[in-house]
Amino acid sequence: MAYNHGREDRKWRIWKEAEEKILRECGVDEAVIEQIRTDDRADFNSNRRFYRWASDFGEYLEGMVDREKQAEIKSVAGLLDEIESETLYLALITVDRRTLQIACLTPCRLCGGVWGNRL
Repeated sequence: MAYNHGREDRKWRIWKEAEEKILRECGVDEAVIEQIRTDDRADFNSNRRFYRWASDFGEYLEGMVDREKQAEIKSVAGLLDEIESETLYLALITVDRRTLQIACLTPCRLCGGVWGNRL
């Protein structure tokens, strides 16, 4: 969900007006209230910059997931075909076949108790 500056600004203003009302009722000096308001606004602006960036980054990641679908590995050959690192590939081809078959099991197969079907 995108960051909505207008909505967040309205929420901040309502909160700030309620806080200032309480401070005035307690007899706090106007100069102190103004300084608190300035400091709180600086915090709000800092948070706004962060959340706007975080929101954009989250949307970017969601888009990347849609574009880059992971291949479902169904066999040892499929596992070895998907390896991009030469070092990892060389290490895996020296491992026994049973270990590679275990590595091919997906989490849903592990939860479903289908250990014996592929081995």
